Amino acid sequence: MSFLQRALNAGRFGRQSTTWVVGLLFAVTLYASVCNLLLPPESMFYVSTYTITLLGKYLCFALLALSVDVVWGYCGVLSLGHGAFFALGGYGMGMYLMRQIGDRGVYGNPELPDFMVFLNWDTLPWYWYGMDQFWFAMLMAVAVPGLLAFVFGWLAFRSRVTGVYLSIMTQALTYALMLAFFRNEMGFGGNNGLTDFKELLGFDLQADTTRVALFAVTAMLLALAFLASRFIMDSRFGRVIVAIRDAEPRTRFVGYRTDHYKVWLFVYSAALAAIAGALYVPQVGIINPGEFSPINSIEVVVWVAVGGRGTLYGAIAGALLVNYAKTRFTAIMPDGWLFALGALFVWVTLFLPQGLAGFVEKQLARFKSSSKTGSSASDLVEEASS
Repeated sequence: MSFLQRALNAGRFGRQSTTWVVGLLFAVTLYASVCNLLLPPESMFYVSTYTITLLGKYLCFALLALSVDVVWGYCGVLSLGHGAFFALGGYGMGMYLMRQIGDRGVYGNPELPDFMVFLNWDTLPWYWYGMDQFWFAMLMAVAVPGLLAFVFGWLAFRSRVTGVYLSIMTQALTYALMLAFFRNEMGFGGNNGLTDFKELLGFDLQADTTRVALFAVTAMLLALAFLASRFIMDSRFGRVIVAIRDAEPRTRFVGYRTDHYKVWLFVYSAALAAIAGALYVPQVGIINPGEFSPINSIEVVVWVAVGGRGTLYGAIAGALLVNYAKTRFTAIMPDGWLFALGALFVWVTLFLPQGLAGFVEKQLARFKSSSKTGSSASDLVEEASS
C-alpha cells in the first residue's frame, strides 16, 4: 500500500472516529447524569456521585492527553512539561474558588485566604486582584500558560532545539515551576496549595447537581477540543504540521517558516492543557505544587503511547484506560503502580509501537481486505459456474 493510500485511509478512519468519539461521549454523559439525578440509590442502574466525579477527572486527563498528542503525535515535539500548563490552569481556577470563600474561612477574613492570614500577610498580592471575577480568572487560567508556551516555544523553536534536548528543557521548566510554587513566598499556598473550596458561580461544589454539571461541561469541552483538533489537523495548517514532523528540513526548504507553525501549535496545545487543569480543580477539590511534578508529565506521554499517538482518539482512549487501571491497581497494590506503569510502557513500545489505535486500525484494514478478497473470489466462482 502506497503512502498516499495510507493517508487517505487514515483520513477516512479519522472522520469515522470523530463521529464515534463525540457520539460515545454524549451517550455516556447523558446516561451517567440521568442515572445519578433521577434514579434512587437503591436502583441497580444508579450512578453514584463518587463515580460521576471520577469520570469527570478521567475526562480532564483525556483532554490533557489530547493536548500532548497534538504536538507529539502530529508535530513530533515530545513535551515532558505539559503538566506545567495543566497545573497553571488549575491554579487559575483555584484562585477564583479561594476568593469565593470570603469570610467563611477558618479565620473569617473576607479578603485574604486562610493561608495568607496564617502566614501573617497584610494585603492581597497584586496578582490576586480580579481573580474574584469568573471571566477574568478563566481568562488568566488560559492566557498565562499560553503566554508561557509562546515565550518558551519562540525561544526553543527559533533556535531549532529539537529531540531529546527539547524534551529535557520542557521537563526542566515544569520542575522549576514546582520548586517555585512550593515556596510560601509565592503566595499560592506553598506545599498545601489551594483547597477547602465552597462554591462555583454561586453553586455548592458538594451538591450532586453541581458535580453532574461539571462532569457534563467537561465532556462537552472535551468533545469541542477533539473537533477543533480534528479540524486543524485536516486543514492545510495540519498538513504542514505533519510535513514538519516527517521532514522538517525539506519543509523549511520549500519556504515554510516551520518555527512559526510549531510555536502556534504549542500554544494551542498549552491552552488545551490549561483548560483541562481548570476543569480538574473544582472536581477534585484541591490544587498543589505536586501537579507540577515531572513524573505527571511523563505519565501523560505513557497514556498517549498506549492509546496510539497521532490519532487524537487514541490519546483519549489511552488516558481513560490507563487511569481506570490506576484506580483499580492502586486499590489492590498501592506501591506497585509505578512498576506496573513502567512495564506497560515497555510492553507497548515492544509489541504495540503504534498503540491500541494502531492495532485496531490494522485489524480493521486486514478484515476489510480479507472481505474484499472473499467477495472477489465468490464472484469468480459465480462467473465460472455461469
